[in-house]
Amino acid sequence: MPILTRHLRLSLIATATIVAALAHNASAQTVDNVVTRPLAGAPEALKSGRPQTDGAEPSAGVGVFERMGAKLPDLPAEKDYKGPVDQAYGAYQRGYYLTAMDMALPRAQLGDPAAQTLVAEMLASGLGVKRDPKNAAFWYGKAAEGGDAAAMFKYSLILIEGRLVKRDKAKADEYMRKSADAGNSSAQFNWAQILTADNPGDKGLKLALPYYEKSAEQGVADAQYAVAEIYSALPDLPAEKKQLAREWMARAAHAGFDTAQVDLGVWFVNGTNGPRDFVRGFQWLRIAANSGNVVAQNKLAHLYINALGTKPDPIEAAKWYVLSRRAGLPDPALEDFYLGIDEQQQKAAIDAANKFRRTR
Repeated sequence: MPILTRHLRLSLIATATIVAALAHNASAQTVDNVVTRPLAGAPEALKSGRPQTDGAEPSAGVGVFERMGAKLPDLPAEKDYKGPVDQAYGAYQRGYYLTAMDMALPRAQLGDPAAQTLVAEMLASGLGVKRDPKNAAFWYGKAAEGGDAAAMFKYSLILIEGRLVKRDKAKADEYMRKSADAGNSSAQFNWAQILTADNPGDKGLKLALPYYEKSAEQGVADAQYAVAEIYSALPDLPAEKKQLAREWMARAAHAGFDTAQVDLGVWFVNGTNGPRDFVRGFQWLRIAANSGNVVAQNKLAHLYINALGTKPDPIEAAKWYVLSRRAGLPDPALEDFYLGIDEQQQKAAIDAANKFRRTR
């Protein structure tokens, strides 16, 4: 049965676990006045490293205008589907929640794990019925016992939280691992996080990497970021994996993960895991800065001061410094720069900072 909910991060184990595990392998470094975070990364944007704002190269072949008026080939015949049809889930997908509940509940009571998961989801979200987290937890538990991957993931989180049922870490870990092994992308990411937290250092990263990779391949941006960091940091990985570090970081950046956008920009500026490209570095840091990432705002100020990837602009530099300083990120070098510009430029920077609105 398809996962009924969007990706949920394990609340007690954040992505910072990866960075903490990696940090002992690297130290901060400064290149052209841009201070990198330990093991910060930036793969090529889906092999090119090009942000979405860049223009694409012209593609070869016949253009759309040359095809206008030409008869298009017939679509291939649709294959007949002979598998089982889940009418309850079909009703759920169409928004007929009462119908879905009426169809799913009798099956759930007879022990159908997929129907139990569907009932739990509707009770948890209050879809067509009154929201009932306690009963939702009961049905998630039953479905987890029956081996439903989505339910095992959800019930693992419930067991870890310990609010609706008695907290049981051992059982939660067991369900998280089983869900991950069954192919649930969220469980794969979170089981990797658990392995990383329970096994400090390189050992944990090596145990977790296969799960991060599987989750990343299914499109989980947090996992794509983790894969990029690990590929970049672990010294004894195959060369073909290490060469993909930028690509994985770019996938996470394109998915809107602002930490990946920052690291991608820093990698381009510093020439980490690939050639140096100030323009692309500037573009990625600007994207993250405009979304409100404070670290990106700080680094963008340095790029404007040093004309790296952009023209020098003291007012823009001061604006981004003001924004990052207001958010609580000090920087003595930027403070010296700010105090060195004239009052008119300072006022213009403050006015620009006051007008700033996040892009998302």
